[in-house]
Amino acid sequence: MKEIFCSLFALLGLSACQGEETAAGYIVPEATYVLARMNEAPFDARANIRFLPGGEVTGQAPCNSFGAAQTAPYPLFELGPIRATRAACPDLALESDFLGALARMQMVEISGDVLMLSNEAGEKLEFQRAP
Repeated sequence: MKEIFCSLFALLGLSACQGEETAAGYIVPEATYVLARMNEAPFDARANIRFLPGGEVTGQAPCNSFGAAQTAPYPLFELGPIRATRAACPDLALESDFLGALARMQMVEISGDVLMLSNEAGEKLEFQRAP
């Protein structure tokens, strides 16, 4: 029966039977998404995120690179402990805000080139896919 459903989804071009149930299964593979807005305000520093196969999330915060495991099935989003390098820079406060918000996210929505992370408290991180 599973083969029939997977064949049907394959014919329709859907990704539900790819075996990857995290957000990584619903985006352009290993695409980089750049943070555009945090809680409706423009984010004026550099930050991005990538979803790798197997649930690994990596990215660049304003000062440091980071990584974490994300194994919740789409559209849920739950990061394990965030690992980050420890360089200092003038945007360290923005980095702390970003990584703190990222750790609190609970949902992911992907629509075209936009990736939106949100939580029940109303916080949002809006990313745009880099060209």
